[in-house]
This record gives sequence, C-alpha cells and structure tokens, in this order.
Amino acid sequence: MRAVVYRSVGAPEVIEVAEVDLPEPGMFEIRIRVDAAALNPADVAAWSGLFPAPPDGSHFGLGWDVAGTVDAVGPGSAWELGTPVIAIVQGATGVVRAQAEYAIVPSNAIAIAPAGVDAAHAATIPLNGLTAAQSVELLGLSAGQSVFITGAAGAVGGYAVQLAKRRGLTVIASDRLDDEEFVTTVLGADTFVSSSEDPTAPLRTLYPNGVDAVLDTTTLGSRIIGAVTDGGTFVTTRVDALPWPERGIRVRLTQVAPDAAMLTTLSDLAATGALSLRVAQTYPLDQAAQAHARLAEGGLRGRLVLTIP
Repeated sequence: MRAVVYRSVGAPEVIEVAEVDLPEPGMFEIRIRVDAAALNPADVAAWSGLFPAPPDGSHFGLGWDVAGTVDAVGPGSAWELGTPVIAIVQGATGVVRAQAEYAIVPSNAIAIAPAGVDAAHAATIPLNGLTAAQSVELLGLSAGQSVFITGAAGAVGGYAVQLAKRRGLTVIASDRLDDEEFVTTVLGADTFVSSSEDPTAPLRTLYPNGVDAVLDTTTLGSRIIGAVTDGGTFVTTRVDALPWPERGIRVRLTQVAPDAAMLTTLSDLAATGALSLRVAQTYPLDQAAQAHARLAEGGLRGRLVLTIP
C-alpha cells in the first residue's frame, strides 16, 4: 500500500510516498481504508526533527487523523466491515500512521463518522477535537464561570470555544483581529480580545479579580497567567509553554489520549452542525510533501487534508 513516510529529518523534501506492507489488525484492533487524513503541526514536529528520527534504514509514517471505512478487524473487535468511521492514531512516531491507504487503530480510538459530513471535514475532528474536549474537561469549571481561550480561531481553539460554550461557560477569546467575527458569530465566544495586544490588562479590566481559567492553545504561557484569579486554573496544550504556578493556580498540561466515547460525542455534534469544521485545502496523497510544506508556512484558517480516492 502507499503511505506517507520520512527516512530522515529536515525540510519537507524528506517526505515521500512509498510502498509499504499492508498492516494486519491485532487483538482489539481495526484496519481502516483511509479516505482522508488531516495534517497537524505535530507532523511538522516529526519530520523537522523535534521528535526522534527514524532508525537508519527504516522510516516513520505521518498523521494522527483518519476518516474512512472499516476494512478488517482483529480478534475481539465487533466493528462491521464497511462502517464509515473516524479515528485517532496515537503516539508521536510509528512505521505506519494515518496518512496512508490503510491505518490500524485500537478499539478505544475509533467512532462512527458523522452522518452527512464528507471525509475531508470529518478527518479534522479526532486529534484537535479530542485535545479541545480534554482541555475543557481539565478546566474543571461549572456553568457561568469564565475562561479565556487563546488561539480561538485555530484548530484546537476553535473546537474549545464551541465546547466551552456548550458547558455554559462565559468565553473570552483571543486571536488575530480579522478573526473576531468568526470567533464571536460562528463559534459563539462572548467577548473577543485581539492577540495583537497584551491580553492581561483588558482581561483584568473586564474581570478585576481575574478570569476563572485560561485555556492556552498558543505559547503565551507565563505572559497570560496573570489574568487568572487566585486559585484558578491554567490549562495549556503546549509542553513548551507551561507557566510556573503562582497564587494557588492549578497548572495542567493536556496530553491527548484516545477516547472512543468522547470522539463519538464530537462526531454526533458535527453531524448535527453543532461543531464547526473547517478545511482550508485538500491535496491528493501523492502531493503530501507539498501539503506539509504549506502547513509549515503557517497562517492557515482551516485544516489541510490529504484525500485518497
């Protein structure tokens, strides 16, 4: 089968589409015939060398997000062949991952695909949707409490805004100034603060005692912890932006994990239109290197997705 792989680390030119062995599902595993696989910054971290490089003479695959159909099942799996599904391929590295004609996932990493949603949009849900949902859970807030979400128009932040609103939270969101209408009108944030300014001062003006929590999907870290009330919560999705705890503030790092029940809920929300999904551009599998090069350039609104006919 064809798969997107890299044999060394460096620039996008290390990425190639190679013929690899068709994987077989093991106990409690499912093989998916991939229709679409989204790209993530974590992929850039892999091929650029932030993660360990492949051993000499070997290769690693790329991709975390899968949308496709069940193709084969291992012992102990009850999934029916041909079922449309979405899934997350966990772990930073591996020989075969999501950006391939077939992918293997465990039963706790898969959910039925959202009805009425095409594969490219469905493929944007797993990694970022689970990261957002698990981050909102870590906030530990109740309806009526306040949260400041950075990167609110981004892949994780956009989902987080919508999920926080569904929990009845008051959401103050931050991103580029030209994202304000989307973040407030489409995603439903209550208040918008431009990322071009230091948000601590305007937040303290709105909430003199500080907001109940911050969910930082960018790298503001210690620069924004001052906006949190004493004894509040700071959740970050970036290990490189963990602030030092102060004033009794709980600091938490989201380490995304497969969760079939949570992924099913996200799929159901997408099927009803309650979760906004955005695709910036699709590429065929054989243009994977070009797609990753575009991802590395940044500035996207919506996801890049590889499609496999």
